[in-house]
Amino acid sequence: MLAAELIDVHETPRTVAPFTDREPGLTPDEAYRAAAGLHASRLKAGWRPVGRKIGFTNRTIWPRYGVYEPIWGTVYDRTLVGDASAFSLRGLVQPRIEPEICFGLSATPASSRPADLLAAIEWVAHSIEIVQCHHPAWKMKLADCCAGNGLHGRLLVGPRVPIERFPDLQDALPRIEVVLKKAGSAVDRGVGANVLDSPLLALAYFVEVLRKHPGAPALMPGELVTTGTITDAHPVAPGETWSTEIKGIGLEGLEVRFAG
Repeated sequence: MLAAELIDVHETPRTVAPFTDREPGLTPDEAYRAAAGLHASRLKAGWRPVGRKIGFTNRTIWPRYGVYEPIWGTVYDRTLVGDASAFSLRGLVQPRIEPEICFGLSATPASSRPADLLAAIEWVAHSIEIVQCHHPAWKMKLADCCAGNGLHGRLLVGPRVPIERFPDLQDALPRIEVVLKKAGSAVDRGVGANVLDSPLLALAYFVEVLRKHPGAPALMPGELVTTGTITDAHPVAPGETWSTEIKGIGLEGLEVRFAG
C-alpha cells in the first residue's frame, strides 16, 4: 500500500500528508521496505543505480527538522546531473540545496574502520545534492524520510580527484569549511565536523547500517556515496544561481544555475 503511494507521488509530484500521520506506528524498517518497492519500480522502468546518499548526518540541523538519526537512499543515473549551467528542478517537490563531500569506491569496504574505508575509496569530490520533501512545509518524521528514498532529488558531483592526492585526508575532512552562496551572497557556512564529526565517519556509520540490514545491498565497487550536507538545506527555485566555496582541502567550489 505505502509502496504504491510512493511510486504515485514520485511519478505525479505533489505534497501529501506525512505517511506517519495515517500510520503512526510506521517504523523506519517498514518505511525502507516500502522504499524498496519504489526502487524496484524504477529498475523496471530502466533506471540504473549509481550509488547512495546519506542524509541527516549534520547534527546541527536535527532539532530544526525533528529528525535525530541519519537516513539513506539510492542515487540513479537519472538523478545524477551532468550540466551545472542548466540544472533542472523539474519534478522535484520543495527542493533544497545541500553542499556535501562525495566518495567514489573502488572496492567494498572491508569494515567501517577509517583505514579500511580509505583503502576502498578511489576518488573524492565536492558535490551538491538537491533534496526534496513530499510533505507540506517539510514537516515529517524519521520514517517518512526513510520511505521517500532518503529525500533524494538530484546530485551534481564536481571534479573527481584521486584519493592519492590527499595523504592527510582523514585529518583534513573534519576541518574543511564550506560557504554556500545565493547570487554571490553568503547565506550559510559549515565545517566538515558537522557531518557526524567527519564525512569519512559518516561513511563508516553507513557501512555499519548496511551490515545491520540484510535487505539492503552492500556497497559495491564503482558506487559513489555522498555523505550529507555540511550546512543547513536551503530552498531553491528556477532562475536562481547558487555557488559554494570550499577551503581546507584541494577541491573546487561549484556553481549551479537552476532551470525549471
